[in-house]
Amino acid sequence: MRLLLVRHGQTPTNVDYLLDTAVPGPGLTTLGEQQAAKLPEALAGEDIEALYASTLIRTQLTAAPLAAARGLDVLVRDGIREISAGDLEMQPGESERGELYMRTVFAWAAGDTALRMPGGESGAEVLARYDSVVAEAAASGATTVAMVSHGAAIRMWSAARADNVDVPFAAAHRLDNTGVVVLEGSPSDGWKALSWAGATVAPAGEGGPAGRPLDTSR
Repeated sequence: MRLLLVRHGQTPTNVDYLLDTAVPGPGLTTLGEQQAAKLPEALAGEDIEALYASTLIRTQLTAAPLAAARGLDVLVRDGIREISAGDLEMQPGESERGELYMRTVFAWAAGDTALRMPGGESGAEVLARYDSVVAEAAASGATTVAMVSHGAAIRMWSAARADNVDVPFAAAHRLDNTGVVVLEGSPSDGWKALSWAGATVAPAGEGGPAGRPLDTSR
């Protein structure tokens, strides 16, 4: 299966760089609406057969133009929502407590899945819920699936599940609003990342460290 993980469009709390993870969350800014409107063109070359979004409003608003253009229903699933910030909710992302959020996220991707976000989920819980939606999509028989999800969740899941994306790469490469990570594989056979925000990702053991973009111009 070809899996497109799409970060939602810009929100007001993205502008202020706050950890805003609670459901249902804010809508999109004007720029975010413009970003969502451009998704059908950006993904014109993808034969998308199923489209998912999380339970947060911003992902559903981002998915709506693509759904309309392709004649698809948006399948809303809680499993691909953002990683709950728990006690860190609405903290500035660049503060010490905000940085604790990302350190915890990438500790999960590195294998410490028993670790718990302060007042929130454990890595095992987050991976299990995300995996369940991916498994559902794979079982549907669709060959190409798009999931509009969230930046931290996409980066963590990709680093944990893709053979050729390591934690240092995912930690160093933020995903811009409506940025896309393209993966190929299955829950049984594993996953490899084909591209990260438009840059081709090297296969593990080929062309450099795992997760190194081959296209260094981006």
